[in-house]
Amino acid sequence: MDFMIMLVFGLILIIALLIPWHEGLMQKGRYLLIAVIAIGLAFSLRALLLNYVSGDYRAFLSRWVEYFRIHGGFGGLSGNIGNYNVPYLYFLAFFSTVPFNDMYLIKLLSIAFDVILALGMMKLAGVFTDSVPKRLAAYLITLLLPTVIINGAMWGQCDSIYASLAVLSLWLALSDRPKLSMVFIALSYGFKLQAVFIMPFFIVLLLAKRIRLWHFLIFPLTYVLLILPAVFCGKPFIETLTLYLNQAHSVGTQLNYNSPSLFAIVKGSAQTLSPLGVSFAFLFVLIVFLWALIRRDSLKNEALLGIAILFVVGIPFLLPHMHDRYFFMSDVLTLLPAILWASYIPVAAFATFASLLSYYAYLKGRFLMPLRYGAFAIIAVLIVFLTFTSEKLNSRRNKTYKI
Repeated sequence: MDFMIMLVFGLILIIALLIPWHEGLMQKGRYLLIAVIAIGLAFSLRALLLNYVSGDYRAFLSRWVEYFRIHGGFGGLSGNIGNYNVPYLYFLAFFSTVPFNDMYLIKLLSIAFDVILALGMMKLAGVFTDSVPKRLAAYLITLLLPTVIINGAMWGQCDSIYASLAVLSLWLALSDRPKLSMVFIALSYGFKLQAVFIMPFFIVLLLAKRIRLWHFLIFPLTYVLLILPAVFCGKPFIETLTLYLNQAHSVGTQLNYNSPSLFAIVKGSAQTLSPLGVSFAFLFVLIVFLWALIRRDSLKNEALLGIAILFVVGIPFLLPHMHDRYFFMSDVLTLLPAILWASYIPVAAFATFASLLSYYAYLKGRFLMPLRYGAFAIIAVLIVFLTFTSEKLNSRRNKTYKI
């Protein structure tokens, strides 16, 4: 491994150690020791996985970087390459211009955003509790979550980018900073379409009067600013603006791509079942909206957390054509109730179990056990958080409190 790659890895590690220190979570000796051990373990595991060459890297990412290398780096943004939106391609274009192994650079980018994701979870936990151990746990456990480690350091995927920006957006929204929240959710969506799983939550925030209607104008403005560098490099503006719409045909024709979704249980014709899945997902979102509207006076932070989790679990569960990594946000957000209230630990374990089954199927090319077991685990998660959200929405307490 190149010395510069090792140096960047070390810098990310140092930043990961400094973040909880800066937040005042490592002042006590035992907290410092726990944090150093946990972060050391998290980065040691990532270091062991850095040399793994995934099929996605060989078939796609390496070829995209080579494309940018051939076309002069950022000049390659004017063409059509890959199936990612242009903000991620900015990084690939940059990687093509530096004399280092691009696979390591791709993985280091994701690892850096793993740290930002952990920071977002720590900040989000702080909305609900002043407890130092719980806020520190949110940070450390996120860094140690198996799917977070595997996704970036092993697989070379970038789900931690959109997820970290979405989590920061949730924290900002629940901390009554709606304008910045809209900026961050737009950034999340700009990096990956899967941000749509959490985006209906902002309609609920509108119902809760936590954001105003005009704040939604911030979203398109931010998105346009995000894609402008590609336009300046020669990519047509309308084509860039509508990239996700133009990629709609690329979702695939199979009902399920190693995902613990409903279609790991229900088999049949994609032509028949695909529209039903889309309809069920739409109906699910609509029911949650109506539920929130009826109980809008009870939309305090805990109820809002439950609704956010329902969206990131329920929408990909019901939609067809879902892939193995599409429950990444579910894995992350279900951690928070488990950290705040120990009785929810098994639920977070169910969510992670479901995703790990999918990861195993892709990375090993075979099933550890039938994917329907993961789908049943997701159903259990949904039932628990439907109950959790119902309890919070029906609560007579009118104020949010910290534990």
